[in-house]
Amino acid sequence: MQIRSKSIGLVLSGGGVRGMAHIGVIKAMQEFGLEAKVVAGSSVGALVGALYAADKSVVDMLCFFKDTPLFKYNYFAVAKPGLLNTERFIDAFLHYFPEDSFEALKRELFVVATNLEQGEEVFINEGALIRALLASAALPPVFSPIEYNGALHADGGIMNNFPAEPVVKRVDYVIGSNVSLVAKLEKKHLNNSFQLTGRVTGLMIYAINREKINNCDLIIEPQELEHIGILDRRGIEKAYAIGYETAVRKLSAILPN
Repeated sequence: MQIRSKSIGLVLSGGGVRGMAHIGVIKAMQEFGLEAKVVAGSSVGALVGALYAADKSVVDMLCFFKDTPLFKYNYFAVAKPGLLNTERFIDAFLHYFPEDSFEALKRELFVVATNLEQGEEVFINEGALIRALLASAALPPVFSPIEYNGALHADGGIMNNFPAEPVVKRVDYVIGSNVSLVAKLEKKHLNNSFQLTGRVTGLMIYAINREKINNCDLIIEPQELEHIGILDRRGIEKAYAIGYETAVRKLSAILPN
């Protein structure tokens, strides 16, 4: 299979800390000589996609999530919906994206956010970068919605957790990295309202995106990620390693190293 001769697109799902597996997938792609021409991401996938599109190293990508307070809960919101004030992350993001522009990226990037006022998904691929990234990653009720183009926006995964649409039109070969998994559960794990709500939400996201995931030319879904909490920053390195190992196995099966 001559993947290296094709134009490649990369789709990165949302999934909180589990999204560190996306960085492992990118590391494996680099080792196998694969480079994406177009990237699309939702929520944490938008953040990883932006770092990749900016040509940041894998080390820098991991440092971004360890150093910025995304999973540290430092910025409590006052008079805003949400526990954390998303606006206060802008300065931390400027360190990694000093030009704050889609046009300054080295690869074409699409991120998806949810316009809460209009009730629709919005694909963004031009203009100011940081506010678009924060909008895509503003997971309710943890992060407050962010104003973008005059309207309140929140997490892209609310309406589109696997934004393959802009990628499939532009490339010959689509690689998908999905970290929003649905594993079998025992009855004992559904014994309160929070567990039930989480399970139902996960099933809805899974069902909505399943067809797009199956239509990828290569899909990487590390099942071991189910043991990592989506907001547990202690899982950053583990999720990265799981993503890398899974991607290496997948790529080894179809490509010589």
